[in-house]
Amino acid sequence: MEDVSKNGVLSVQTLRNNIMASTLLASTAIMLSSLIAVLMSSRGSGGGGDRSAGEFVFGDRSELAFSIKFFCILVCFLVSFLFNVQSIRYYSHASILINVPCKKMNLHDIQNQNHHHHDLSRHLTAEYVGRTVNKGSYFWSLGLRAFYFSFPLFLWIFGPIPMFLSCTVLVFLLYFLDVTFDFGWVSSSTSDDHDEDEENNAV
Repeated sequence: MEDVSKNGVLSVQTLRNNIMASTLLASTAIMLSSLIAVLMSSRGSGGGGDRSAGEFVFGDRSELAFSIKFFCILVCFLVSFLFNVQSIRYYSHASILINVPCKKMNLHDIQNQNHHHHDLSRHLTAEYVGRTVNKGSYFWSLGLRAFYFSFPLFLWIFGPIPMFLSCTVLVFLLYFLDVTFDFGWVSSSTSDDHDEDEENNAV
């Protein structure tokens, strides 16, 4: 933010890639929601499903059970769509704020401390833009989790046993995706590089 000519284009391109990823997930979620709604309406008007397909379903095979399962999948995709839309909102907001010249804004606000621009200078900081980007990443992560959660709900159509197996696999998958043991090594190496830079500057 302090040197827009060097880092502004790179930052905006990075945010644009994140916006494209969120847009892809949001489009996929709303498309799948529409497909599930069509399946629910066609199944309700058809008066029953295929008898041969029911052989692969374990557990309750009533129309009410299938309606509840399809409705849960529909809600899951709608929630994913809303989370990804919120992610696009924060990323778009950050792409505008990231090119604001903070030094010029702060100098202008210091000269006008008694005016309303003084309140604006407290928020147009690098920390505020960082929090906005983090909120976008947080909503994108929640939208992606909703996609992950749709797999057990989809397998729930075939019965509770496939759903239980999918939930078990999903728990282990999310554990390996979320937990990392290299973060401390990265931070320690960064601190070592910082100490070496300080020593070189002192010399």
